[in-house]
Amino acid sequence: MILDTLANRHLYQHLGERIQMALAYLANTDIDALARGTYHIDGDNIFAIVNDYQTQQPQSSPFEAHQRYIDVQYVAQGQELCGYLPLAAQTPSQAYNTERDFCQFDYSSNAADASFVQLKAGMFAIFFPTDIHMPGVSEQPQQVRKVVVKVKVAE
Repeated sequence: MILDTLANRHLYQHLGERIQMALAYLANTDIDALARGTYHIDGDNIFAIVNDYQTQQPQSSPFEAHQRYIDVQYVAQGQELCGYLPLAAQTPSQAYNTERDFCQFDYSSNAADASFVQLKAGMFAIFFPTDIHMPGVSEQPQQVRKVVVKVKVAE
């Protein structure tokens, strides 16, 4: 997991061209002007999902992991907590769904080992396939505008 602001995106150039493109998209796009929905940046290799939502209590949200895509999660408005823990030795509560690139992990089984970080407006987090994460939570409901850029893992 990486947590930072777009002002420091140059520090992550070594992570590859696709991550660079994702961070450049976030830095150079007027996110506030975008409607909710999916925006293709480089076909199915890189695409952005713009969403507006109310955060949920951590206890009512699952942890998740992906195998085919890296998540670059950027908070454009509001703030939220995001849970994190390494994938190693964790047992999913629902098997990996290939079509959705999604594997779910129960809160109750993983919360004690998880770290929660605050994502404020202007910050991004990068979650790799080895990272379990729980986005979109907070103790008090908050309105958030977020863009998740899905970056296909190089084959």
